[in-house]
Amino acid sequence: MRLWTDSRQSTERLREQGVVVGIGDDTAVVEVPPGESGALQWLLAVDTMVETVHFNAATMAEADVGWKSLAANVSDIAAMGGVPRHALVSVSVPQAWEPARMRRLYDGLYACAEHYGVAIVGGDTTSSPLHLVVAVTVMGTVEAGKAIRRAGAQPGDAVFVTGPLGMAAAGLHWLLAAAANGSAAASPQQAGGAASSPPPCVPLAAAEAAGTAALVQAHRRPAPSVRAARMLAARGTVTSLNDVSDGLASEAWEIAEASGVSLALRESQLPRSGSLAAYAHRVQVEPLEWMLYGGEDYVLLGTITPSDALAAKAELAAAGLPMFIIGEVSAGPAGVTLIRDAEPQKRRVGVGQFTTEHPREPIAKRGYNHFAQ
Repeated sequence: MRLWTDSRQSTERLREQGVVVGIGDDTAVVEVPPGESGALQWLLAVDTMVETVHFNAATMAEADVGWKSLAANVSDIAAMGGVPRHALVSVSVPQAWEPARMRRLYDGLYACAEHYGVAIVGGDTTSSPLHLVVAVTVMGTVEAGKAIRRAGAQPGDAVFVTGPLGMAAAGLHWLLAAAANGSAAASPQQAGGAASSPPPCVPLAAAEAAGTAALVQAHRRPAPSVRAARMLAARGTVTSLNDVSDGLASEAWEIAEASGVSLALRESQLPRSGSLAAYAHRVQVEPLEWMLYGGEDYVLLGTITPSDALAAKAELAAAGLPMFIIGEVSAGPAGVTLIRDAEPQKRRVGVGQFTTEHPREPIAKRGYNHFAQ
């Protein structure tokens, strides 16, 4: 199946990203995009999505798979404070995936590329014995010496995130339940298909009727925080950055260990959407479980000097972008704790002296791990 014979992107789009030679030769040729001033460094990230591990026919339509496979990499570039530029896409296709399904996958892939200004410059297509595998490599740029790493958090810094947490995990929970209950109804693109067509994807209309559309879209079509990352990076006060792919707890632990500090997250300040709270209440699930350990939110988690935290939040708000201050950094040992909303408790601090504070609980060092499932 030849799917890389030409590019769907305009010559202007490719030129904007410094593409000299794109799809059609043995390799692409790229250069620093025209008009960029100052020295730049290249950022490279790769991510893989595997059918039955990251998605199945009931939870995600083909176009959603394409979108998400690129978005996961775009988020990694954002997590370094960079700009996504170019992408290489490798797809291993089982015989059961007829050409129409693959075209829909590329529809989603190119839609994400256009949204984030990414030039798709090449790739590879091979056969697979059983399941679809999509591997995407994204290249980006960042100002020389300005990449924001996980290792820079300092005691006293504020901890922030750039969006609500747990929505993608809640969306997947609903999708799996809907599929199990037979709520999937054939979409127009799948109705009347061949006998080899997959089970129908749970339609968005069913999620809208159930009040879970925002959760489902968070799972299917994540929106990496590229603009927020660039605005924050320009301030020069962000000391560490990570994207929430495997869950807030896992990413917070990565910053804590890389920086040799302790992060305290405040339960009362963790952003949760109304749709998440409503659905969690309906199915009797503690929403904090999804928020801490669910993963695939693709928002940014970072630390920033405390003197600039509120000003940075105001700048993002003026641009229509969310930023939530959710905790603070203290001196090590490396670890992550949660300051609970429960009633404050008395604690002895000296002879006849007491203080009151909200109870703290250690946050487990866990998140989504493919080899632990």
